[in-house]
Amino acid sequence: MADLILPATEWRNRPGLDSLTAALGADQGLSRFVGGAVRDALIGAPVADLDIATILSPEQVLDRLRDAAIRAVPTGIEHGTITAVLASGPVEVTTLRRDVSTDGRRATVAFTEDWREDAARRDFTINALYADPASGRLFDYFGGLDDLAVRRVRFIGDPIRRIAEDHLRILRFFRFLARFGDTPDPAGLEACVARARDLMALSRERIRDELLKLLIARDAVRVVRIMIERGIFEPVLPEIHSATRLATLAQHEAMVGAAADPIRRLAALLPQDPTIADTIGARLKLSNAQRKRLVLAIDADGIEAVRGLAYRLGRDTAEDRLLLWAPEGTALFRAWDQLQNWDIPRLPLTGGALVARGLAKGPDVARALRSVEAQWIAEGFPGADRVSALADAAVDQALRVPINAKASSPTNGRA
Repeated sequence: MADLILPATEWRNRPGLDSLTAALGADQGLSRFVGGAVRDALIGAPVADLDIATILSPEQVLDRLRDAAIRAVPTGIEHGTITAVLASGPVEVTTLRRDVSTDGRRATVAFTEDWREDAARRDFTINALYADPASGRLFDYFGGLDDLAVRRVRFIGDPIRRIAEDHLRILRFFRFLARFGDTPDPAGLEACVARARDLMALSRERIRDELLKLLIARDAVRVVRIMIERGIFEPVLPEIHSATRLATLAQHEAMVGAAADPIRRLAALLPQDPTIADTIGARLKLSNAQRKRLVLAIDADGIEAVRGLAYRLGRDTAEDRLLLWAPEGTALFRAWDQLQNWDIPRLPLTGGALVARGLAKGPDVARALRSVEAQWIAEGFPGADRVSALADAAVDQALRVPINAKASSPTNGRA
């Protein structure tokens, strides 16, 4: 694999990219593509983010982009990163760096002109690949091409030292293993196990972001099993004990063609206890919407009437519960099919229509609306005529008026 060049992938033809690399002196060897875009291009995976490494200082980058009329945003200038804003999307341009000091959460860096020194501070060999923008020539300083060829995720240098520099690399090791790897590098795995308690020093936001990415990776189930068996979750998420339900969920997602969802998959790892789910949602600093969804997904109730569940709690919760708790087979497919291409309706009845039927404004109207709605859901969301009949019956009951007396009412039949 060492004689390969970067494939002529679609992202290399992004509008404005040639102008950017020319402005950054790529034809003079001053700038190269680096990291994920190079790695993913080599294995034929979609490329999301594009990064360029350069010998130029941040100030020189800003000057050159200004001269080329390319918008530049100093997103992380203290660490050497400038974002070049192209019509086809942003590109991060970062000056070559070396670590001066690290504390496991953040690093103090100095700029350098040594490509190998820049590569040496990166986490894994497959993330330390560089490519010349014009020729596609690859630069590999630590055996990343060979590792990529056999799907091996390996730390650059001493794994313990790499983890000490940034504790998040423990979770990144497993995320990259779930996405790219076949078998874990033994030295890297043992280092992660030995230093698992270092995760406690990280912000919960960083843990959350890595975990949610890991859970939707192609081989998440196998890798999560390894993490549970080796005690990786214990310091920060001791509630996670089994990947059995996650494995079932992944099978259900594949059966019905549903995309892997990180919140749903997190729910599959937790005990069936809404209080625990809420606690973990708070601990990981999930958004309010994500936290609520996590708690609702834990409950197995309502999957027998999946459209009613979707109406009451939303489509996401209905799909979550169905995929998490429904038995496999025909019932799952039938229930899933009921949700697809179905627009959640609105009750075709208002409180005003009940008042027009004779109810006084106030609690009686709310009670009658709830009664009609419950029957409407139970009957499978019938149309306006049936709702009108249900409304008549609810008002009759509230007013304690016999049905035959209602027939002469001038408000009869209003919707």
